[in-house]
Amino acid sequence: MNTTEDQVLAEQEALLAECKLCKGEKEPETKEAKVEEYEHAVVDGLPVGPASHVLGAPVGRSPWSTGLFSCFGNCGEHFTSDLQVCVLGSFAPCVLYGSNMERLYPGEDGVFMHHCMMYTYLWIVGANLLNMNLAPCISVGSRIALRRKYNLEGNGDCCFTGTGDDESREGCNTVLDVFTHFLCHTCALCQESRELRRRTLHPSYQPYMPMTPPMEQSMTPQM
Repeated sequence: MNTTEDQVLAEQEALLAECKLCKGEKEPETKEAKVEEYEHAVVDGLPVGPASHVLGAPVGRSPWSTGLFSCFGNCGEHFTSDLQVCVLGSFAPCVLYGSNMERLYPGEDGVFMHHCMMYTYLWIVGANLLNMNLAPCISVGSRIALRRKYNLEGNGDCCFTGTGDDESREGCNTVLDVFTHFLCHTCALCQESRELRRRTLHPSYQPYMPMTPPMEQSMTPQM
């Protein structure tokens, strides 16, 4: 009997000790050390996981799909589209520029016609009065907007290897975009058009919605 009572008392004491631990009346030294170490890590702001998942880390820029002088693209699956872009850029750059703006700003009414007419007007005025093409004055904006929208690499990124001064980097890229449009205007328009055609659908594209045929109908004879 004494042995049974001793076992019962021992079990009751063990249960009381566990209840005290749950209430926080007494904790082992190893657990306190782990809690202090965890609090120290949280206060110091130590990153958890790889550095690429840390919030606020710089995002890398995407490369252009084709080069500036890739007249026929990469001669791959987009060869037909790239050939059309090359022909439009050579003989009707106003149409190509209007198409680029239509893809860059979808949903806006009259985008194609407005920019196409504005491009033609500046081209005619510049050719007759100054013997130069003034269309790059407005077309350079499409290159800057396209680069910022899709976070594309700029021509000045090679001069900035660090991740510090983003304003200086963007300013340098903007200046180089202006030089690109004035020195290689047709090639710049074609490169932008190839990039937009690979990333967006034509604004007039309508997805095909298959329709199910109606159920068979029959007429019941009237009595």
